[in-house]
Amino acid sequence: MQKPGTDYEEDNLRMERFVPIRLLGKGAFGNVWLAFHNEIRIVAVKIIEKSKNEKHEWNAALHLIKTCELIITEVANCQTLNIIAKQPQIPLASYTLRALMKQILQGMKEFHKTGLVHRDIKCENILMHSPPESGRVYVKIADFGLAKKEDLINEQSYLAGTLPYQAPELFQKPIRSTFKVDIYALGITFYRIITHKFPINSPTFDGQKKKIEMETKIERPSEIKDDILWDLLSQLLEFDPDKRITAEQALQHPYFTSPEANADISQEQIELAQQAVDPEQDEDSNFTEFDKDPTFIVTESEIRKDREIFSKRIRFRQYPIEN
Repeated sequence: MQKPGTDYEEDNLRMERFVPIRLLGKGAFGNVWLAFHNEIRIVAVKIIEKSKNEKHEWNAALHLIKTCELIITEVANCQTLNIIAKQPQIPLASYTLRALMKQILQGMKEFHKTGLVHRDIKCENILMHSPPESGRVYVKIADFGLAKKEDLINEQSYLAGTLPYQAPELFQKPIRSTFKVDIYALGITFYRIITHKFPINSPTFDGQKKKIEMETKIERPSEIKDDILWDLLSQLLEFDPDKRITAEQALQHPYFTSPEANADISQEQIELAQQAVDPEQDEDSNFTEFDKDPTFIVTESEIRKDREIFSKRIRFRQYPIEN
């Protein structure tokens, strides 16, 4: 059977009343399109061939069509953490890094409450989105295609994830995915947006395994000067999963809770937090407790600063969608 191409995917999108705009990216389990719909407007649509979908336990809102499944998500207009990881010439301010990490760990804490392991945490799967005129950036964990119920008994039939982010225990038999593999991957993600490199990296599984086996821990890089930050990262990157902290424990670390951490905020973060608690705000506004806490706020100006981030506003006429 001929493998479906982009024309085929566009036809499937139109069948579901979407107007395909352009292909955003390609992955092992499916392609992602930018598309327009009269009711839900501009969205990202991931198209997965049914033959590649293994019916993982994560029950996403799948829209079934003839030979494909669609996962509909909002568009992230500030790209992914890769935009930070790949631009070492623009270091993050300490308060921006802390707020980014705090948002991501909070999201991981909530996700793990569902009993699921993501299994593919990496810079490319953490999106950044700034609602128009908001001045703030929300960081969101994405791509749950490999998510699976935590299983402490049965061995995995295959290794999921991306090599440099994979925890040391995944290179040992039996292979079991626990919440702790996501925590290690988050540690690598944070390491990468700070140092702009991987601590251990080989292009092959055997090469990565050999390098991991030669180490007992991740060594502190010269780029990380903050002792408290390194203490947190070293606990996220602990080789022994039983000693590796959880997302909830990480949020209680002094890097986030110390008086120094709470004082390390910008004037813009303070002003955005005040906007969220303004008594004139509509009672039906979408602000949450995190919008009112300046230590959780990532400002759009800091993320966009001198970075080549796609930010063009896409303007459309009202697309007619045929019945």
